[in-house]
Amino acid sequence: MAIHYRQILELHAQELVQRDIAAITGNSRPKISEVIKQAELHQISPPFTDDVDDIWLESLLFPQKQPMAKGRQIPDFEKIHEELAKPNVTLSLVHYEYEQECRQNGTIPYAYRTFCQYYRAYAQKYKATMRIRRKPGEVMEVDWAGSPLHIVDRETGEIIKAYLFIASLPCSAYSYCEAFMTEQQEAWLTGHIHAYEFFGGVTQYLISDNLKTGVTSHKHSEIILNEMYRDLALHYGTIVMPARVRKPKDKPTVEGVVGTVSTWIIAALRNETFFGLEELNKAVRIKLKEFNERPFTKKYKQGSRLSAFHDEESFALRPLPVQAYTMASWRTAIVQLDYHINVESQFYSVPYEYISSKVDIKVTKDIVEVFPQFTIQVQHPDD
Repeated sequence: MAIHYRQILELHAQELVQRDIAAITGNSRPKISEVIKQAELHQISPPFTDDVDDIWLESLLFPQKQPMAKGRQIPDFEKIHEELAKPNVTLSLVHYEYEQECRQNGTIPYAYRTFCQYYRAYAQKYKATMRIRRKPGEVMEVDWAGSPLHIVDRETGEIIKAYLFIASLPCSAYSYCEAFMTEQQEAWLTGHIHAYEFFGGVTQYLISDNLKTGVTSHKHSEIILNEMYRDLALHYGTIVMPARVRKPKDKPTVEGVVGTVSTWIIAALRNETFFGLEELNKAVRIKLKEFNERPFTKKYKQGSRLSAFHDEESFALRPLPVQAYTMASWRTAIVQLDYHINVESQFYSVPYEYISSKVDIKVTKDIVEVFPQFTIQVQHPDD
């Protein structure tokens, strides 16, 4: 006799005694007791969604009894287990690759939930995470991914590391990423500029990692941004809030996104070879699009990161400035007796009044600006 798992649990939730449940379902009281006990162990209880049927419940509560459905491609769990041992690879990624393989072979794949249950029965372990929500348009969180990508030099065959910059909006989890050859300041700032252009607006706050590329000093009571990072924040009208050292909860969304993006982009590209940064970023953009458009796996959340961004967050972003931020470097110099200063082996004249004075110099790709450092002398009233 078929066991009515869903009906048993729904009747139990209505506080019917097992004798009455047995009379309604036709299942024995020992079997009903066993189903209820397993459901409590797995913390499964009504109300159920429409796709939770008896087959699904049996596969979860008694995986050893659930045979593989006929007509479907059986996953290679040994291979899956080996893949999961590699950095950043998750069940979500290998199921996506399994679905693609099934389409190529003309076979029917298992749904993600069933796939996971079969693997968990095989591996006897699983892990879950939760998303964190914030106000729309409030924060953009930024970081470097922990694992690098790689580019191959065509001439020497040398494998060169590339680093993935990641920006995320916590409300919608909509994200941007881009690969760079270094993690230096120019790449760091360029990532911010391109992220703002990608999102089409600016958030009220910017939460960054405590990096020397953005923060000169981060003491308990004082935060000192370096000049270029401060200029960028002023240009976009945002407030930089560096995450505290060894406080990952200050930056929870991007920490989570770093791990997820590492899976959907870095790990997904692990078997591909790239011979240049442009080629790599083209592949990154494709994977990023898939990542943002992929439906949420949580039942309580409909849509995707892209739809959530358009529906919940894009309207709250501040408009972009007319022109993008132009990166500049700062330095100091003393005006020589010929009233010239030397900037990158080029000589520029300044008013002769500043001879022997110290000046600040702001250098962009298009312009050099010189700012005198005035010293104000105040005479004491008693002198």
